[in-house]
Amino acid sequence: MFPKDSGSAAYETANNRADEVETVVGPSVVVEGDFVSEGNILVKGTVSGSVKTARLLTVENTAKIMANVRAGDAVISGEVHGNIKVEQQLELTASSKVIGDISCQVLVVAAGAQLQGKISMKGLEGEEGGSGEKKRVSRPKNREEEPLNAEEI
Repeated sequence: MFPKDSGSAAYETANNRADEVETVVGPSVVVEGDFVSEGNILVKGTVSGSVKTARLLTVENTAKIMANVRAGDAVISGEVHGNIKVEQQLELTASSKVIGDISCQVLVVAAGAQLQGKISMKGLEGEEGGSGEKKRVSRPKNREEEPLNAEEI
């Protein structure tokens, strides 16, 4: 299922969990509706509806998910048309195509992966000044004005 020397960041995690796959959506299977599992999910076919697992979601390169996705970790090689929320690590391989917003803690993107959407990563909220307020920086109106220094803001 996984190549021996994939070089991927999630390879070790995925390989350790490969024997623990609880649910497999085969290549000829089309699932319509909400899909919820507490174990690992391997998708080779098509899923329409929401997909949710607390563990690892693996989407193979021939698979398509037309749904919002929630997972503990995920490795995407196929297509996902929907928002993806991953608690820990999301890996987009070279063959992946994602149309939707992404939220995760760690994001690994291989060269060739296609992504259209917004990315939010945990740990960046409220780091600006500690209060969560955005600072406004004004630009000079003409070239004769000097730019503001950081101390003046």
